[in-house]
Amino acid sequence: MPTLMLTARFVQSVKPTATRTEYFDEDVTGLALRVTPTGAKSWSVLYRHRGRLRRMTLGSERVITLASARERARDLLHDASKGSDPAAEKQAGRRAETIEDLATLYLEKWAKPRKRSWKADDNLLRRKILPRWRRRAIIDITRQDVRQLVEAVAEAGAPIVANRVAALLSKLFSFALDRDLVQFSPAVRIARPGVEKARDRVLTEEEIRAVWVTFEAMPAAMAAFYKLRLLTAQRGGEVASMCWRDVDLVHGWWTIPSSGTKNKLAHRVPLSGPAVSLLAAMLAEADAAETFVLAGARGKRQQAEACALFKVDDFRGHDLRRTAASYMASGGIPRLTIAKILNHVERSVTAVYDRHSYDPEKRSALEWWSVRLLATLSDDERGKVLPFVGAR
Repeated sequence: MPTLMLTARFVQSVKPTATRTEYFDEDVTGLALRVTPTGAKSWSVLYRHRGRLRRMTLGSERVITLASARERARDLLHDASKGSDPAAEKQAGRRAETIEDLATLYLEKWAKPRKRSWKADDNLLRRKILPRWRRRAIIDITRQDVRQLVEAVAEAGAPIVANRVAALLSKLFSFALDRDLVQFSPAVRIARPGVEKARDRVLTEEEIRAVWVTFEAMPAAMAAFYKLRLLTAQRGGEVASMCWRDVDLVHGWWTIPSSGTKNKLAHRVPLSGPAVSLLAAMLAEADAAETFVLAGARGKRQQAEACALFKVDDFRGHDLRRTAASYMASGGIPRLTIAKILNHVERSVTAVYDRHSYDPEKRSALEWWSVRLLATLSDDERGKVLPFVGAR
């Protein structure tokens, strides 16, 4: 590995040898001209990162002059002296040269570690984005490209899906920007074509009785799945993932671990009398080795088949949670207590200092709701429930 003051004339005239030879520059330490036995010449830079010797190839001598190689080598060595690893960064960039590369990198490095709903992103990428842009270079995507893609999805009859595509592209290119894969995001401030409204469906008493009849016609696990969603006001995914180890039937508690909640905060749910009775019946029939309380209701196919049985117009499983919360509010239960039951995150300054568990208030509220629900199911005028009066 000879070292000499490289010149443009030497670079042009140096002849290949029987083995690959590297000529290091005296002017810029680490810059090398590599000459292969076939006569190919390329520039590379050697540097140290965390004590390890690293190499980064700059390119062919045919397209990079000696002066340019020295300038780029100085910049690279300066970055390495500050702790950067240029070769690793270049490799990361290579992995994300196309939209398909970027999509893979985004899912593995950002979405999967941080989003419980990463599969929704994966689905949108595969169905709406990659079929059009799979081989497109990320640096070639323009705002016009993004706008045209979003509008195409909307014009195909899916304006709300188009909104999701716009939001995902914004996140995708923000991720690329953070990793220095692009200089700017072409997905910033792209108009959302769909007008979205918050769903406010609350079941009437007649509809509650109708869906309960449907529950009774389902297999035991699926029936319990829907009944518990209405009795506890918890999210469908949380109910479906209920584990026996988290249920205390003696004291009437269900503790949802932080790994199983939307906001990543552990949540204690009081179990009312009807909920305890329902779970006790499930336990009596459960396999001793079974982890999940509702193993037979965990599949999307099973839930989709069950939804097809409902005769109530425009019914969705999440309506049960909203219905429970709305009836509790109409009965006089404080909104803060309902928020605690729903495990909503408070963002006020007061919430930082409020460390009260609200367990008594939550229990009283859900007991009141169970009585109110049973009165509704009985359709008995004599079963009218008094307004909520607070924790006992």
